[in-house]
Amino acid sequence: MRVVIAGAGNVGVFLARDLSSRHHQVVLIDQVASVADRAKAGLPAATVIHGDACEPWVLERAELARADVMVAATGDDEDNLVISLLAKQEFAVPRVVARANHPLNEWLFTETWGVDVAMSPSHILASLVEEAVSVGDLVKLFRLEHGRVALVEMTLPEDSPVAGRHVYDLRLPHDASLVALVRDGHVIIPEPETPLVAGDEVLAIATTEAEEAFRQSLTAD
Repeated sequence: MRVVIAGAGNVGVFLARDLSSRHHQVVLIDQVASVADRAKAGLPAATVIHGDACEPWVLERAELARADVMVAATGDDEDNLVISLLAKQEFAVPRVVARANHPLNEWLFTETWGVDVAMSPSHILASLVEEAVSVGDLVKLFRLEHGRVALVEMTLPEDSPVAGRHVYDLRLPHDASLVALVRDGHVIIPEPETPLVAGDEVLAIATTEAEEAFRQSLTAD
């Protein structure tokens, strides 16, 4: 997979290093020469380009038209939106992921600006806080499809009526699908005969409309 990343800050460099270690072809762009030089020295497996990713000629130099994914991960929301729009409209990149730095700007990160998936540090932090303090409540871990679908998690409480039953006993709503169970630090791929145990972390993909029905399927008789 070929991935072009705009922004060689901590997020961009970490992502580039991780993807390169997985044998993906990575191109990293940053408009600050010293930042690009530092990234080049630390990422021998990636191609690092000094330039403004808001400029089409820089994206052409990165051969963005050949990319499978564009990641706009700069610290400037306006730049990330411009990069996303260029990637989608001018270079027809199949998948565009953009970082929303400021919570008040998150509403802009939609398909109108070419964004397929918006990453919000504030929402990730909020999810981690909720995960740490809530049992029996539904936690949104990650949003997909411009917020219409989410990866959700719920820890089965001790008094859950489905504890001790099996996956095939669940009456899941439409537009909700079980993805995994996490039990005692192990990931379990759910099968119909898999038992459900109090304390299990249940992960599912669900639309916004199906979230409450999914929660009730795990908590209501």
